[in-house]
Amino acid sequence: MIYLQFVAVGVGGAVGAVIRWWISTHMNRAGKFPTGTFLVNSAGSLLIGFIVGMQVSMLVTLFLVSGVAGGLTTFSTLNKELLSLWKDKKRLFFIYVFSTYGLGILLASIGYSTGRTF
Repeated sequence: MIYLQFVAVGVGGAVGAVIRWWISTHMNRAGKFPTGTFLVNSAGSLLIGFIVGMQVSMLVTLFLVSGVAGGLTTFSTLNKELLSLWKDKKRLFFIYVFSTYGLGILLASIGYSTGRTF
């Protein structure tokens, strides 16, 4: 069972990372609001809340939450972008940090509540 859990997290993480890379590559522009990163972090928050709320099997949770959402969301990129915005565009810094965390918590809550109804 441990081997299957390892594979679920690994495959899910690869899927999430590729999706994040593709979205960020196509949506993020230097010196602008990091729309792609914001989108993947928001979607990941919603997905995590939804899956946890559904209380699905451990294997599905590992694949979707630890794997896909873990590979999709990115705390390190968020912080790199925040540092860049802090140096050059303080207004965007505050918009980005508060909208990312505020919306992330809201979406996780909505996902959890929605998942509980299934």
